[in-house]
Amino acid sequence: MFGAGHGAQLASCETDQESRVVWGVFQDSLMLIAVSGGGGSAISELQLHRLLENVWNCMVLVLGQDELANVRNVERLKRELRSCYRLIDMLLERINDDQGFMGDLTQCSDCLLPSHSSLLQEALDSFAQAAESEFGCLLVHGRVAQATEKWWSRLTSQEVVVLSVLVHSLSGASSCDYPVFLPQGSPTVAIRLLSFQLLPGVHVCVLCGPKPSLCKAQNELIGRFWSTFAENLRSCLEQAERSTLPPSVNLRWDIQALLLINRESRRAVTVCPRVRSGAPSQATPLLSSARRLELLRLFYTFAVTRYFTSQETSVSSASTTSEDFSQGFTHVPVQCYLVTDECKCYALQNSQHQLFVLMDLSVPTFALRNVATQTLSAITAATGF
Repeated sequence: MFGAGHGAQLASCETDQESRVVWGVFQDSLMLIAVSGGGGSAISELQLHRLLENVWNCMVLVLGQDELANVRNVERLKRELRSCYRLIDMLLERINDDQGFMGDLTQCSDCLLPSHSSLLQEALDSFAQAAESEFGCLLVHGRVAQATEKWWSRLTSQEVVVLSVLVHSLSGASSCDYPVFLPQGSPTVAIRLLSFQLLPGVHVCVLCGPKPSLCKAQNELIGRFWSTFAENLRSCLEQAERSTLPPSVNLRWDIQALLLINRESRRAVTVCPRVRSGAPSQATPLLSSARRLELLRLFYTFAVTRYFTSQETSVSSASTTSEDFSQGFTHVPVQCYLVTDECKCYALQNSQHQLFVLMDLSVPTFALRNVATQTLSAITAATGF
């Protein structure tokens, strides 16, 4: 505030101990402030900025933009914001959890690639049509397993992320009828979100109008369209416990974790193997899942803020984290690597995908590119992702 009064713009603060404070003003109405301590894991400025954006989107999702942009009664707003606390807590928990959620950072949908995708897609499309909706989604443990075409093409990636968090937060309910405001698509007019638990951990949801009623959808439509797919859904649950990739994809034993992003659909798959398959006896033990995911987040931030800079990964106009040397070249970097004391990291991008891989230190540095390109080809060939 002091800087703004003197014509200066201050975007963030950082201490020698890697503590950070960042903030943002939304709709010229509310200022959100994020603070990270330096005692534990490092949290990047990009991650804190994305946190602020996600928190704002969650607030709009639940309360609507009008309530936030035109505050008439502060005490009433404080009470209403309590309904957002659970969503905000989940966003904070995902920063350091070991479940592999990356959507809060990448602003891409965390996905599961099921083995029986065509059957589930057909069931979801039919269910959404019967519910008079073009927007339907099947989630397994908070990850999108299938979605209708309009869910991907008409909703923004940020909306898909916060909707997935909302449905995941309602996992204790067998069904719900929840009014939501789409942060970009419909910030001032509420839309119905119908969500149903098909199995513990499996939810199907649709965005729809006044019809059908929750009672009709639960009593008539759920059984009609999903009862025959119970085994397929159980198979998805079992797969989710092992990996986000189908069993047909076999990764090298020396890959510790990876993040694959489809840049066109803004979908992402995170893989963090629990055990090494086919590893030699002298292989070093895997780092903990939490540590590998932390390293993957840090490497993603390193790559997209220094090399893979684009509109989709820019932090703010005030942030200039790109390396100085890259500004003197006309080409766009398409690959980068990093060697640390714990692992070797490699990233590559093309027009459709971005891949970020953490590998064992035993992998020769000159072989990193081949391992990454072969991994990308293996996943896309087997899944069509």
